[in-house]
Amino acid sequence: MSNLETQLHEENHPEQEANEVENGVHNFSSEEDWVKPEDPLILERLEWFKDQKLGIMMHWGPYSQLGLVESWALSDEDGDWSRDGIDWGVDSEELKRQYFGLNKTFNPVRLQPELWAELAAEGGFKYLIFTTKHHDGFCMWDTHTTDYRSTGPDTPFHTHKYADICKNVFDAFRDKGLAISAYFSKADWHTPYYWAPGMERGTFTWRGPSYDPKQYPWLWEKFVQFTHEQMMELLTKYGRIDVLWLDAGWVRDGGRVPQDIRLGELVDRARETQPWLLSADRTVGGPYENIVTPEQTIPDGPMSVPWESCITLGTSFSFRYEDKYKSLRQVVRILMEVVAKGGNLALNVGPQPDGRLPEGAIATIKELGAWMKTYGEAVYGTRICAPYFTGGFAFTRKEDRVYASYLYPSGNTAVEQQVVIPYLESVARVELVGTDESLPFERTESGLIVQLPPSEYACKAPVAHVFRLLA
Repeated sequence: MSNLETQLHEENHPEQEANEVENGVHNFSSEEDWVKPEDPLILERLEWFKDQKLGIMMHWGPYSQLGLVESWALSDEDGDWSRDGIDWGVDSEELKRQYFGLNKTFNPVRLQPELWAELAAEGGFKYLIFTTKHHDGFCMWDTHTTDYRSTGPDTPFHTHKYADICKNVFDAFRDKGLAISAYFSKADWHTPYYWAPGMERGTFTWRGPSYDPKQYPWLWEKFVQFTHEQMMELLTKYGRIDVLWLDAGWVRDGGRVPQDIRLGELVDRARETQPWLLSADRTVGGPYENIVTPEQTIPDGPMSVPWESCITLGTSFSFRYEDKYKSLRQVVRILMEVVAKGGNLALNVGPQPDGRLPEGAIATIKELGAWMKTYGEAVYGTRICAPYFTGGFAFTRKEDRVYASYLYPSGNTAVEQQVVIPYLESVARVELVGTDESLPFERTESGLIVQLPPSEYACKAPVAHVFRLLA
């Protein structure tokens, strides 16, 4: 191990950095780390964000051709978990050459952004989080900073009418009334300003730069300018962006290797033209992490700060061949737990290499949309309400109404004539959402005993019974 590697591993390797990404899953900032913005418009937009509740997230890029965990296999240090799907007998260096050459075969000619947007609107989604660039550095927009892009001359898709993928996808989703959250990786493993050749680290890669920015400040400044230029392209030439969703939390001032990209300078500059812009500098904390972003998990209890759980509809953020997708019942349970604890659900779908969405994902999304048409009033625009989430019940509040969603574990669960809702506040009327039928109930020390109509308990268990409690 070189002196630089020893320094990186021993002297500047705090526990926070070590635990930032484990098996591809990021940790998330605590509620105490959240800094309340001072700008009244940003505070207003955060309330808007908390109203949305349901976003669709898409990880898509050249990596979709391999069915791997996005671009993580490029990092040698993360190879123990990110290369479990690499079974074709290549060494680390050949793998990197093959991976960085995937732009030459990326040709999603079956992409129809309008169909994506129609499905998202039908599914009840209110905003899109789209990967403009993952850690591999491949840009899904017509950037002028690199040829490693969807419109680059080496990418066969560059002559297609949708070659500027971000532009066409963003426009299609906006046309359907969805807001845009632009995912952008602060790390870039393709540019020589970040993984610079010939440095002391050699060919052994980790998720950070191949050099110490303090020792090569001129090179680091080139990376900062490169990153700012890319982000400003997206934030000035691609229409209204509601959220700048920043990944690669290890790119920050401090931690294992100081990597200050002067994000505040960039966000402040962007807000000159898009003053409503929210910033999600995930896992970093501070004034530019306006939204906390748990990943593949849900916090143990409610949080009053703006937050959004990123959870996959399949088993992976990026497309995997023959993936298995969650059922409507599973998705609704996740959604209601997230919302009951005060968050939004960013449900991730990885598009296929050809540009289509997987049929299994489409089926669940359509079922979710039908469910939301009936029960969305217990989701959109709500806020937390004790006792929040009990396992069996998810509670939400909107104005003078409380919603109690009783979640059935399976279709084979017995539906009882009476449901005990563990809610102890004063209630004058109980209605069943979907029928608006007023139900007989009585108050007890353990809550409200509600009588279901015969048509409900004579049938197979639904995904949920949602009760509207009126004071």
